[in-house]
Amino acid sequence: MTEHPTSHEGRQPLAARQQERARPRQQEAPPSPATASIPGPSPVPATAKGPVPDAVPNPVPGPGTASDAAGPAADTQTVTRREGDRLRFVGAATRRIARGIDLDEIVLGLCRASVPTFSDAILVYLRDPLPVGDERPVNPFVLRLRRTDRLRLADEESESGPEGERLRLPVTDPQAGLLPAADLCEIQAGGALAEVLRGVRPVFGDSAAARVALPELLGAGRTVPTGHRAILAPLRGRRRVIGAAVFLRGTDRPPFEANDLLVAAQLATHTALGIDKAVLYGREAYIADELQRTMLPDSLPQPTGVRLASRYLPAAETARVGGDWYDAIPLPGSRVALVVGDVMGHSMTSAAIMGQLRTTAQTLAGLDLPPQEVLHHLDEQAQRLGSDRMATCLYAVYDPVAHRITIANAGHPPPVLLHLGGRAEVLRVPPGAPIGVGGVDFEAVELDAPAGATLLLYTDGLVESRMRDVWTGIEILRERLAATAQLTGPDHSPPLEALCDDVLDMLGPGDRDDDIALLAARFDGIAPSDVAYWFLEPEDAAPGRARRLARRALSRWGLDDLSDEVELLVSEVVTNAVRYAERPVTLRLLRTDILRCEVGDDSPQLPRQRRARETDEGGRGLFLVNRLARRWGATRLSTGKVVWFEMATP
Repeated sequence: MTEHPTSHEGRQPLAARQQERARPRQQEAPPSPATASIPGPSPVPATAKGPVPDAVPNPVPGPGTASDAAGPAADTQTVTRREGDRLRFVGAATRRIARGIDLDEIVLGLCRASVPTFSDAILVYLRDPLPVGDERPVNPFVLRLRRTDRLRLADEESESGPEGERLRLPVTDPQAGLLPAADLCEIQAGGALAEVLRGVRPVFGDSAAARVALPELLGAGRTVPTGHRAILAPLRGRRRVIGAAVFLRGTDRPPFEANDLLVAAQLATHTALGIDKAVLYGREAYIADELQRTMLPDSLPQPTGVRLASRYLPAAETARVGGDWYDAIPLPGSRVALVVGDVMGHSMTSAAIMGQLRTTAQTLAGLDLPPQEVLHHLDEQAQRLGSDRMATCLYAVYDPVAHRITIANAGHPPPVLLHLGGRAEVLRVPPGAPIGVGGVDFEAVELDAPAGATLLLYTDGLVESRMRDVWTGIEILRERLAATAQLTGPDHSPPLEALCDDVLDMLGPGDRDDDIALLAARFDGIAPSDVAYWFLEPEDAAPGRARRLARRALSRWGLDDLSDEVELLVSEVVTNAVRYAERPVTLRLLRTDILRCEVGDDSPQLPRQRRARETDEGGRGLFLVNRLARRWGATRLSTGKVVWFEMATP
């Protein structure tokens, strides 16, 4: 059978192929610069630090190396391969840029993706300040050099810092002197740089517009490589231009091609969109931090007879808001309310609901309601906020005079009491239903709070995680507290701040599934010898009797220097109470680092300070209290009110 001169695949005739194999192979011609300028595999100097990212493709055969029929096919394959390399480079570079979360990571991703694969050097300018979302940018339009990167040569390795160090790039022709780029550039309205940025499209450095725009961007007297060795690419976000990138190539590698403008445009677009998202994310994180900070107390009060410490940890750096909160609220009679709660979720909505519940709890505490009544009203408030607004809460009231604590619980983990001897006890408190369920009664229990003991209130993020259940975590917490107390001995309580830090150290790497609120209270109490308490009948003789009782108590405590002022103020406050009271008036003096006087009666009307006229016979009592006392106030109770004032002790 006779062979057909050509095959169906377009190959050479058999005779021609045999002659080709018999002929000696000629030396291949070197590739031309135009065919070697590919973003991915562009050649770099042999002295470049690190391996070349992609291998240089096989050179295109020169004339005479093959038959004329093979030349166009080989050229087509080379062009196709180069375009494939270019697409693979763009895909890898954009993925690297997209991996960044914050602004610095995105800009670093652009620099590392471009150098040395696409360019020998890069400069990234960003608007200063960067506009956020629909925010109107401020004038003037200023660009700041955010980061530079360049190909480091072998003789520079000894002088270079760590790989991640920010380098100052010499922007100039390699044959000329080295001049650094300017850090700041103010864009002139109507100037060449403004026109290039407004056009959005990347341009070659030797184009008419770029020849004027680049010196304006880099600074007066700065030069750039000649020819197609620089690309100026505007960075445009969703709504406006936010910066510019300059790609540079040296003379020892092929210049940029027309298709490289498309590559630069892709890199600039992905970078600008990533920066837009990073700026928006940063603003949201700032708002979340501010929201969380304002929802939690800036500082804890220093009530009489108790010391307080607290901690708050967000669930993660990327979710810094949550529904956990704590609070300490001073109450009449030197008491203090201790609150800790947890709203379901970690969003801003959870934080907002937490803020509303915390404000409600503070208002209810000011009415001096029992703990179970406070939880009942919180439950009603949660139902008004929405049917799916769920939260847990623990509300406790500590009385330093009686050395007792009253606790009510709404589905919250039980508190732990660390005794002075080192024994840690999980308090038996009725669990109750979470806030928001509705139609559930809450129960309060009253327990001893001995001096030197420490009460620890916490949210479930401290004891519950994917690694363990709640009760296992509570047992670990109890053992940790007991072990810490043993280090300080049976006669001393561990320092409160150090105790909080030690409790948080029990968290392992996989134990942070939820945010954590922690409130620790050290019960010091007030000794019975530092308390004086009397009942006074609401009669005209009550103020005189109150003065005599106060004088005796001050003499017993060695505070005779305060007798005149205290007698005057006690007389004024008791006189005002007797005027409206129908039941016996209470008078109590407390001696701690200050002297506190409390007068209670059954009238709910709070006294108000006013300026008396010259013809008025009364109305000057509270004016005297305000001038002589260090602090004073009045609190409405469910059974009346308490007016109190404090005096500094000598």
